[in-house]
Amino acid sequence: MAKKVAVIGAGVSGLISMKCCVDEGLEPTCFERTEDIGGLWRFKENVEDGRASIYQSVITNTSKEMSCFSDFPMPEDFPNFLHNSKLLEYFRIFAQKFDLLKYIQFQTTVLSVKKCPDFSSCGKWEVCTQSDGKEQSAVFDAVMVCSGHHILPHIPLKSFPGIERFKGQYFHSRQYKHPAGFEGKRILVIGIGNSASDIAAELCKKAAQVFISTRQGSWVMSRISEDGYPWDMVFHTRFSSMLRNVLPRTVVKWMMEQQMNQWFNHENYGLEPQNKYLMKEPVLNDDLPSRLLYGAIKVKPRVKELTETAAIFEDGTVEDDIDVIVFATGYTFSFPFLEDSLVKVEDNMVSLYKFMFPPHLEKPTLACIGLIQPLGSIFPTVELQARWVTRVFKGLCSLPSEKTMMVDIIKRNEKRIDLFGNSQSQILQTNYIDYLDELATEIGAKPDLVSLLLKDPKLAMKLYFGPCNSYQYRLVGPGQWEGARNAIVTQKQRILKPLKTRALKASSNLPACFLLKVLGLLAIAVAFFFQLQWF
Repeated sequence: MAKKVAVIGAGVSGLISMKCCVDEGLEPTCFERTEDIGGLWRFKENVEDGRASIYQSVITNTSKEMSCFSDFPMPEDFPNFLHNSKLLEYFRIFAQKFDLLKYIQFQTTVLSVKKCPDFSSCGKWEVCTQSDGKEQSAVFDAVMVCSGHHILPHIPLKSFPGIERFKGQYFHSRQYKHPAGFEGKRILVIGIGNSASDIAAELCKKAAQVFISTRQGSWVMSRISEDGYPWDMVFHTRFSSMLRNVLPRTVVKWMMEQQMNQWFNHENYGLEPQNKYLMKEPVLNDDLPSRLLYGAIKVKPRVKELTETAAIFEDGTVEDDIDVIVFATGYTFSFPFLEDSLVKVEDNMVSLYKFMFPPHLEKPTLACIGLIQPLGSIFPTVELQARWVTRVFKGLCSLPSEKTMMVDIIKRNEKRIDLFGNSQSQILQTNYIDYLDELATEIGAKPDLVSLLLKDPKLAMKLYFGPCNSYQYRLVGPGQWEGARNAIVTQKQRILKPLKTRALKASSNLPACFLLKVLGLLAIAVAFFFQLQWF
């Protein structure tokens, strides 16, 4: 008889968890508190308690080829970066393709998840839910917590003396939906993350003036990279990841600084990070530098104090007549249906093995999916998490001892602080390709580049020097997909397809860069010839 698995939440983590359960012959039941799938990526005009909230204009920061599930490429006519409505469309296509909706109980809230009395021997859980005012409980062999970590806003009001006497409006970025109603306002945005930058860039089109207050600064990147390709397809390669791992930190810092300043000099714009040695997640925003250039947005340091109508900054400057303060200060995470001891956050450390398993459980039958912040797309990350977790539930993979897991948690946290810092916003941060490979190794899905170089050198070169996307983890091992190789070698045409909306005559001219190289070689040859003549 198939093991029963409770999946909490029908967002991206919940959808892929259900599919992985089905792939492994497990029987999922998904509890979704709202009326539809999509989680964070389903925009609603009103903010709802207990549910993630986004603004209407949200666009993905990771491209479609780096964000799709490993055996289900996005349609080739989809744009490379997706509006939230387009991404939701992909989720709907995915759910329909794999017939996932039949496993979901909508408008059902999970009240509690408790160990069964004989948990130490059976590892089962009692899940209590509420729907239409009625409570009921059921026993499950395992639980996958997929409820996300963008629900509970973090607003550090104690860090802003005078906020109690501020007469204007203030709210968390979670409350922001669109720029209507902010016409002619003087607005202060606290924070320099992706939400802060997006909101500031959007509001400044309507507002009289927008200010961004940042303590640390941040690197800012465009979604467009070399030759117009998406940034993550250039940045996230195995080769570049290897360089970042083996080169001295000072060299990596210098390389990062050069790369980030290619677009614009961050120091000139007041954005240069205070600690450039930290590998914090950069801001992805195509509009922010131009808004700064023509003064619609101004960068300010940390707020020292607030008055009834003004903000006083730590450098002594004052901005008067502030109408609105937007706190884009991130989120804390909470799982009110779980016992406090299951998912603990102490000293800025999450006590979960590989960000998933509570190490102290007698049986590894509960896991958190998506409680992580990779330096890359979250979608392939949660998919590999779910693939591993379901195989652990099925008994095909095993976990080490509690002692070994705790050592790993502590070492991983020390490395995280060394790489990303110890601020509250970095608790879940991790490297991208390293973490994907780590999970893939657990299930035997990491490609062997050495053997592949002998069998299929063209593919091996693409895997090592090309973008590290999810298809790579379907080439071998359980869940192998016969279309993986083709998906890898044809990804360029899916990138270019949505851009080819104007027919152009085929050019017979040689590329300019090729001509320049030829001219350069000729110049060197001529110089060498005259040098010989001179002697």
